[in-house]
Amino acid sequence: MTLTVRALSVTDRDRWRELYEGYCDFYSKPLSDERAEIVFTWLMDADHELECIVAELDGQVVGLAHFREFARPIAGGRAMFLDDLFTAPEARGTGAATTLIEALREIGKERGLVMIRWLTADDNVAAQRVYDKLASKTNMLTYDLEL
Repeated sequence: MTLTVRALSVTDRDRWRELYEGYCDFYSKPLSDERAEIVFTWLMDADHELECIVAELDGQVVGLAHFREFARPIAGGRAMFLDDLFTAPEARGTGAATTLIEALREIGKERGLVMIRWLTADDNVAAQRVYDKLASKTNMLTYDLEL
């Protein structure tokens, strides 16, 4: 079993869509064709803030991580926000999620960022078991103001 991480490629479009659809379904946010096209277009645009890396298991894409940089005024620096992390059900337990997060850690270090931040659902205990080994849980609450 060989796990590797690389940048998303235009040739990954169909597999990316499958994985991202799985992510959206998990959070009960069905992925429309229009939204999928918008997000993939962002990911292929080098000038857009959103980026993506994928995990490959024995040459097959099994996971994705969407991320972007943001200003962190309280730290006087820039940080990374991990928007979406998803691994295919058949790849869970292989270390794909950990490998993606560790790759993001290296990207952040290379860019001189001060931290990586992400959110997960409070009932997503499987993900929390992974995250608790890699990062510190905060005491912050999250609020959304829909526009």
